[in-house]
Amino acid sequence: MKATIERATLLKSLGHVQSVVERRNTIPILSNVLIEAHADGSIKLMATDLDLQVVETIAAQVETPGTITVSAHLLFEIARKLKEGSQVLLSAADSKMLVQSGQSRFNLPTLPRDDFPVIAEGDLGTNFELPAQTLVQIIDRTKFAISTEETRYYLNGIFLHVADDDSAGPVLKAAATDGHRLARVTVPRPDGAEGMPDVIVPRKCVAELRKLLDESDGNVEVSLSASKIRFTLGHAILTSKLIDGTFPDYNRVIPTGNDKLLKIDPKAFMEGVDRVATIASEKTRAVKMAVDHGKVTLSVTSPENGTASEEVPGEYTSDSIEIGFNARYLLDILAQIEGDTVELHLADAAAPTLIREGDKNPALYVLMPMRV
Repeated sequence: MKATIERATLLKSLGHVQSVVERRNTIPILSNVLIEAHADGSIKLMATDLDLQVVETIAAQVETPGTITVSAHLLFEIARKLKEGSQVLLSAADSKMLVQSGQSRFNLPTLPRDDFPVIAEGDLGTNFELPAQTLVQIIDRTKFAISTEETRYYLNGIFLHVADDDSAGPVLKAAATDGHRLARVTVPRPDGAEGMPDVIVPRKCVAELRKLLDESDGNVEVSLSASKIRFTLGHAILTSKLIDGTFPDYNRVIPTGNDKLLKIDPKAFMEGVDRVATIASEKTRAVKMAVDHGKVTLSVTSPENGTASEEVPGEYTSDSIEIGFNARYLLDILAQIEGDTVELHLADAAAPTLIREGDKNPALYVLMPMRV
C-alpha cells in the first residue's frame, strides 16, 4: 500500500474514527484503525470497539492499493503534530507502515487486515431519512438525561419509537431518563419509519453521532433492525449495536393534571438558581423554590456554607407552593430552553414537575422534586 494524503484531511478523519477506539484494550487489533487504499483514489478508514463501528472515506493519491491496520491513537497524534498544510505519505510493507511528511519519518508496527473484526449488520429492515439538524435537536435536548448507572443498562441510551399522537398525527419520539429527570422530543414521523421496532441507541453511539453531525448538513440516512442501527452521513457511516433491553413506559411519569402554572424568564431563572446553588453541598445540590404571586424565591441552606436566597419575578396566580429540586438537574433542563419564557407545571412538593416552552414546542421535560 502506498498513498499520499493532505494532513488536514487525514487528521479530521482520524479524529472521527480514533475516538471510537477504547484506550485500554485486551484485544490488540481493537486499538488499530483499518486503512484501505483503493485504486479509484479513495482511502477508507475504519475503527471499532465491537459494539460501535465508524467508517469514513476520504480522497487521496493512491499509488499502490492495499490494506493494513495501525495504532489509531498513535497515527492520530502523529498527524496532529505534523506541519499544517503538509502532505503525508503512508506506505505499508513487511509488517511496518512508513508515515512520512517533509523531514519527518515514522516507522510503525502493523497488524494484518484479516484479524480486524467487522460488525455484521444483517438485514436492516427499516430505512428513513432525517435532516441533520433534526437529529442534532433530538440529541441535544435528550442526551443530558441519559443514565450513567450501569446496573440499569436499559436507561443508558436514547429510546426511539414511533407513535400516533392524537393532535400531531404519526410521530417519532426520542426519550431519555435517569430516574430523576426525563427529556422527550417529538418530531413528525419520517417516511419509511412506520412499523419500526422500538430501539435504545447507546450513549457512546449518541456521542459519536453528535460529533459527526457537527460537520454534516442535508439529510442523514437511518437504517435499523431490532438489534443494530446505521447512520450514513456523507462520507461517514456509523454502525452500532442497540441496547438489548426494555425501556420503561415513561408516559406514566409525565404528569397530566399539574394545574399550577409558573411562567418565568429562563435566563433570569437559570442565573438565579446557579448563583444560590454556589453554596449548596456537593452531595445534595438542593435548591428550594417558594412560588408565590408574581415571584419565585430561590433559597439554599447548607450546614457547612451558610444560606443564600434570591428573588426572581415570575407569572403565577395559583396557591403558593414550596418545592425542592436538584440544582444541577434543573440547570441542565433550563439550558435547553431557547425562548423567552419557560413554563413549569406544578402540582405539589412531592409530585413530578412538567417543564416546557409551550405546548407547540417539540421538547418536554419532567423533573422529580427533592425534599428540602
